[in-house]
Amino acid sequence: MTNNIKQIFLNQVTEQIRSKEAKNYVANELNYHLKEAKRNWVEKGLSESEAEEKAVEQMGSPTKLGIQMNKLHRPKVDWWLLLLLAAAMGLSFLPMFSLGYMKDGYYFIISKFLIAFIGFAATIGVMLGDYRKWKKHGWLFYTIGMLLLFILAFFSNTMINGLKLLKLGPVTIESLMALPFFYLAWASFFNNGKVRVWQFLLLFLSPILLFLALPSFSTIYLYSMMVFVMLWWSKFSKRVKWMISAGTLGTILLTALLVWPFIKPYQIVRLLAFVNPEKYADTEGFIILQIKEIMSKAGWFGQSGAREFIPEAHTNFVFVSFTYYYGWIFGVLLVMILLLFAARMIVIQPKIKDSYGQLLLIGGVALYGIQLVSNIGMTLGLFPMTSMSLPFISYGLMPTLLNAILIGAVLSVYRRKDLVWKS
Repeated sequence: MTNNIKQIFLNQVTEQIRSKEAKNYVANELNYHLKEAKRNWVEKGLSESEAEEKAVEQMGSPTKLGIQMNKLHRPKVDWWLLLLLAAAMGLSFLPMFSLGYMKDGYYFIISKFLIAFIGFAATIGVMLGDYRKWKKHGWLFYTIGMLLLFILAFFSNTMINGLKLLKLGPVTIESLMALPFFYLAWASFFNNGKVRVWQFLLLFLSPILLFLALPSFSTIYLYSMMVFVMLWWSKFSKRVKWMISAGTLGTILLTALLVWPFIKPYQIVRLLAFVNPEKYADTEGFIILQIKEIMSKAGWFGQSGAREFIPEAHTNFVFVSFTYYYGWIFGVLLVMILLLFAARMIVIQPKIKDSYGQLLLIGGVALYGIQLVSNIGMTLGLFPMTSMSLPFISYGLMPTLLNAILIGAVLSVYRRKDLVWKS
């Protein structure tokens, strides 16, 4: 009988709640409080049935309580992030128009619309997924990431600029697509805080060996920075964090010494050209000097009538073409919009009480922010020239998909920030 009283009360409360996730959360939360209240009444001398009735009575009207809970615990949508995503996706079409790609048949028009649609759909799909269920599948995500890199390293069927790729019909898969899986995996590993130093080194360095086999140094850079930013937000003690950092740095330096003889000459020249581009003006320094000259010609309002040749104008150097054709005013505006993504994620972070959700936000900020800063930095001559896309603006499905998944994960955490279990 007592169970019926409690169950009837819970059913009446949850009938007022629309979201299925919120229904389950509220039912579990109220059940916990009812048990606590019942225990207190039993300790005061009431029987089990009397204590149950008293506990339910204390809760008040189930209908009013349900309406209040529906308002309080319904899943949230961060409309600011979605608005920023829509703005960035819209701005990503501008370089295509200025470069004349939209006039060259329907290929680029259809392709660009498909990339934007898939990116937006991926964001919404990941947002609707319950991030709390990902917590237990860290090893699965890690295995998928490793398997993807293994296939690319040993079964790739395409090579562009020395990078191994896997072409499946119209879709070209690159090493960048392993990053979302490692992102989810490391959030899970760091959340439990049980990974030992030697395990960390093994888990961290194994993907790097496969990245080197591709080779993809820009992806190694993104992966490494993401992992170490998440490490310093993990549950590990400061002592363990320092031990892991020192051990990994030593291992990387040792690996670099072993790998150095196998680095290709053009890669060494690329680094030297960054330091002194004039000395290598006939080789790798030429692009650096050319980009510098193009950016100096942009002016505040751009050069809409000009047709300057810009290398990789719609991919790695899309910010150069955007600024050159639309001016520094629009270039700065674009950077501000892209920076607002990171700023919004940082603002959200203190509102998230779940440690796993916080790690997803920190990892997302790191992975997104490193791409943004590195791409703008190499355009302005502050970073060496690398194969680094500008989030949501550079043409390409894989970079767009990577950042769409990151934003989707952040939206998933935000959506459930009021649905964190207390017991």
